[in-house]
Amino acid sequence: MPVTKAIDLSDLAATEDFGRRLGSLLFPGAVVALVGQLGAGKTHLTRAIAEGLGVKNPAVVNSPTFVLIQEYSARLPIYHFDTYRLPGPQEFTDLGADEYLHGDGVCVIEWADKVPGALPADRLTIAITITGPTARRLEVTATGTRHEDIANTLS
Repeated sequence: MPVTKAIDLSDLAATEDFGRRLGSLLFPGAVVALVGQLGAGKTHLTRAIAEGLGVKNPAVVNSPTFVLIQEYSARLPIYHFDTYRLPGPQEFTDLGADEYLHGDGVCVIEWADKVPGALPADRLTIAITITGPTARRLEVTATGTRHEDIANTLS
């Protein structure tokens, strides 16, 4: 049974703190699916997750919209996908996403709602809603025991 939590973040500092805490809790094979409109803060959150995972230079974390995937070295390898430009799940699969999704790193997928059928059932899905100039509401849905443990820890 999935676990769903709503988390309100008052500003960018709260978003960064949430992302760093999340990153510190992630494990090999973790999948974080990010959903939200343009400008919701998916890349900003990804940068904070990378910080929590120990990436040496968080400034290198940027949107991989045109290259589709960026890889970062940290406590665990980070595979940062942006599926915005993909027409659908098959193209995501054709990129070899399964190797990453079932590997020993952490996958963070922006615009995950464009490829839901290609994602593993066990994952953490974070839907970001803009509630103010820098305020956000996160709806965190976790499936799978390890992802559920993280969701319960974050709330």
